[in-house]
Amino acid sequence: QVPLVESGGGLVQAGGSLRLSCAAASGRTFSNYAMGWFRQAPGQEREFVAAISRDSSRTYYADSVKGRCTTSRGNPKNTVYLQMNSLKPKDTDVYYCAAGEALYSGAYYYEDSKYGYWGQGTQVPVSS
Repeated sequence: QVPLVESGGGLVQAGGSLRLSCAAASGRTFSNYAMGWFRQAPGQEREFVAAISRDSSRTYYADSVKGRCTTSRGNPKNTVYLQMNSLKPKDTDVYYCAAGEALYSGAYYYEDSKYGYWGQGTQVPVSS
């Protein structure tokens, strides 16, 4: 069973917005984990997008999305969101959420090697 489930992807026009959601699969909890968002196009390397610490006190964004994306955790903290605004065609990718064991409350990670649990991905095509 995939431990994380993403939703909210879909076709959007350039300049539009989407909110991706990531929830823990039934019976799992990731409230004590740092969470991250990554994206990957076919044949390309996985790229970091955003991360949020276990206690939600700290977030970190890739330069390519800074100012356009916001990640947050729900309440309870078993759900994480990625709000994406002013989308561009180059944002077209499959988006993945991931959970990684946090060494301390404010830890966040941009390296995919720090994440041990992944979702199946959700597609975000952005049309020009």
